[in-house]
Amino acid sequence: MSEQTVQATTPLNNPVLSDAVSTELVASLPDKVMGLLPINRLVPGESLGAYMQGVNAIPVLTVAEERALAERLYYQEDVEAARQLVMSHLRFVVHIARSYTGYGLPLADIVQEGNVGLMKAVKRFNPEKGVRLISFAVHWIKAEIHEYVLRNWRIVKVATTKAQRKLFFNLRGNKKRLAWFTDAEAEAVASDLGVEVKHVREMEQRLSARDAAFDASSDDDDDSVFQAPAQYLEDRSGDPALQLEKADWQQTNYDKLSSALSALDERSRDILQQRWLTEKKSTLHDLAAQYSISAERIRQLEQNAMKKMRFAMEG
Repeated sequence: MSEQTVQATTPLNNPVLSDAVSTELVASLPDKVMGLLPINRLVPGESLGAYMQGVNAIPVLTVAEERALAERLYYQEDVEAARQLVMSHLRFVVHIARSYTGYGLPLADIVQEGNVGLMKAVKRFNPEKGVRLISFAVHWIKAEIHEYVLRNWRIVKVATTKAQRKLFFNLRGNKKRLAWFTDAEAEAVASDLGVEVKHVREMEQRLSARDAAFDASSDDDDDSVFQAPAQYLEDRSGDPALQLEKADWQQTNYDKLSSALSALDERSRDILQQRWLTEKKSTLHDLAAQYSISAERIRQLEQNAMKKMRFAMEG
């Protein structure tokens, strides 16, 4: 670990800064922290190599500089101070994100999620607690990265409870061979992580499994199509009883609708047919012109006819 990294993770010893000193320190920081690289070099998605080079070029804050910025943010809600705190700690996010590259996810995306955690930590950081910002931010950075990995590692989320999350991120590191855990090994892992043995077995199976498509792929040959899960579902569309029930239900509804329509007067029936039962539906104004009454009256007749039909069909 470099001297800068050691300096960034040691306690503050609560240095007391006067307002004049704090103002002088913060005033000297913008050129030091932000005036080094163009902003497009500080976006992981553009070029990860250039991004890492850019964040490593930003100097690490001293204890006094960090405290001055943190106090400006905590007491005065200075957004510029928050930005400088975030920028000066981006290198640590990259360092943490690199330890999660074994999950098959893009490192740039992991860094982005870690940056979100860093910003949340900066927002909640209290300079009076006597610790450096990075010591406080590590939890938030890892929490955001953990959520991202769990959401995107598989289509189906493999870890939801606290015990499952702990096993997900630690189980592979405890495996000393490719074979399945023996009973003794499973009990040892469970004891080390403070979980039950059955949870160890369950997570081991989940990590060994792979996502499977529900439907067969178009590239699959005829011999492998039957292996798709969709092929094992019961097809009830050809059940004679269901077909008869559906046909009877449709016929019953049709008979009720015909009976309800025939019970209406001729004008109301014609309005409903032109408004709802033809492909080219008439507007209220079209029917108003046809019957020489207002569009509002047509609407009232339509509503009354609908109520009569609903009552007849429900009865």
